[in-house]
Amino acid sequence: MAGETTKTVILDNSGIRRALTRISHEILEKNKGLSDVVLVGIQSGGAYLAREISLCMEIIEGERVPVGSIDITLYRDDIKQHAPHKSVGKTDISFSLEGKRVVLVDDVLFTGRTIRAALDALMDHGRPCCIQLAVLIDRGHRELPIRADFVGRNVPTSLKENVEVTFDDKQQPFEVVLEK
Repeated sequence: MAGETTKTVILDNSGIRRALTRISHEILEKNKGLSDVVLVGIQSGGAYLAREISLCMEIIEGERVPVGSIDITLYRDDIKQHAPHKSVGKTDISFSLEGKRVVLVDDVLFTGRTIRAALDALMDHGRPCCIQLAVLIDRGHRELPIRADFVGRNVPTSLKENVEVTFDDKQQPFEVVLEK
C-alpha cells in the first residue's frame, strides 16, 4: 500500500558479530598488529561498535586496544539547522592521539558529512599518524570524497530508504534494518 513502511533485517545479531570479527581481523592485518592502534567511535552507534571491535581484537591478540568516543555535534555543517534541537554529547578520549593509528568507527556511512565532522573533531585532539575508517554498513550516496577502509557490509540503497542499526539495552548491536 502507498505510504506503508516495510522493514527488512539485513544483518541479525550473528551477522553483526561476524562482520565485526572480520573488521577486527582486517584492522590487525592492515596495521600489522596493535602497535599504536587506537579506536575512536562516533557517538553513539559508532562508540558502541568501537567497544565491540576492541573486545574482538583482545580475543584475537590477547591485549586491549585503547577505545575512545567522540561527539561531532558542534562540528556538523548543518548545525544551524539543528542547533535548537541537538544537544551536545560527550567526547571521551583519555589517551593521546599523537602519532597513533586512529581507527574511526561509525555504524552507517551515507553522505560522508558525519565523517568529515569527526575528522575535524579528531584533529582538535591531536595529530595522529593516520586515520582509518571502519563502518558496519556502507550505503553509498557520498556527497564528499570519503571512503571506508573497513566495511562490514555494502548495502546499496535509494535516497528514500533508511538504514538503522539497533542496539539492545546493554548497548550491544542487535540488528541492522532497511526501511523502505
